[in-house]
Amino acid sequence: MQPLRIAVLGMVEGNGHPYSWSAMFNNYDKQTMAECPYPAIPNYLAKEPAEKLQIQGASVTHIWTDDPRDAAHVAKASLIPHVVSRPEDVIGHVDAVMITTDKGHEHVERCRPFVEAGLPLFVDKPLVDNESDLAQFRRWVRDGAPIMSSSCMRYCKEYMPYRTSIHSLGELRYTSITTCKSWERYGIHALESIYPILGPGFISAQNVGTQDRNIVHFKHRLHGDVMVLAMDDMYGSHGILQLCGTQANVTVTAQDTFYSFKSQLEAFIHFLKTGERPFPFSETEELMRMIIAGIRSRDEGGRVVRLEEITAN
Repeated sequence: MQPLRIAVLGMVEGNGHPYSWSAMFNNYDKQTMAECPYPAIPNYLAKEPAEKLQIQGASVTHIWTDDPRDAAHVAKASLIPHVVSRPEDVIGHVDAVMITTDKGHEHVERCRPFVEAGLPLFVDKPLVDNESDLAQFRRWVRDGAPIMSSSCMRYCKEYMPYRTSIHSLGELRYTSITTCKSWERYGIHALESIYPILGPGFISAQNVGTQDRNIVHFKHRLHGDVMVLAMDDMYGSHGILQLCGTQANVTVTAQDTFYSFKSQLEAFIHFLKTGERPFPFSETEELMRMIIAGIRSRDEGGRVVRLEEITAN
């Protein structure tokens, strides 16, 4: 079978996914990648053995970025053969599209041409940050559009033992997770770290923080109290997970960014080849309600917002 042809579309400040994700499919030019404006990317790519770097069965064949100069550099660094002048130019030339931007309020319009063309989509986290856009994606998925979105933290290998079982901890009473940067763009990293462990059943959110210091208390139907912190400059504590139960506790820190990204992208390729979702869209929908509830609570002075308020109808 011929490898699937993937288009990488979009690049915004603070997000270098077009470089790293494309390299995980195509390999990369070390000299050019060394000039990547996100030094962490060439650093973690260089740690991977050559035989483990690439995702099999697909390649990134086309790229477009908001600034054309970025596209030319990413293409050279990540060995992408085609740079296009408009995102829509990839229609008819690729098998799927990845929207590699993390501003949720832009995603409906970035995705619309490809949904209408029937192309499968992977949308970088968060899928949305507002109720009306969640309603639009819900309609598209309901009507059969093959859309997938997730944080790479869903695939964090350090958390995997607790996705399998938390029985040894007893009954969970308290969970916490931390991230740097904004709630709107990085809160989903924290939320999707804990969601596969706790499962669905989040009831309410209360954000008692500020725009740059989000401190969000969630209530879960089965697992008690959950604290999620997203603070702009807290770079030293991204991905610190704490699970406290009636019999034991554990603290785990995310370490292997490459593994999480590659596993996420492999899940998308599996979805393309089989049509089987790696997790139901209802999970993405609940996570987006959590993001929106955190924003609404903060904007309304710390009011407790029940997730059922976020209807997405």
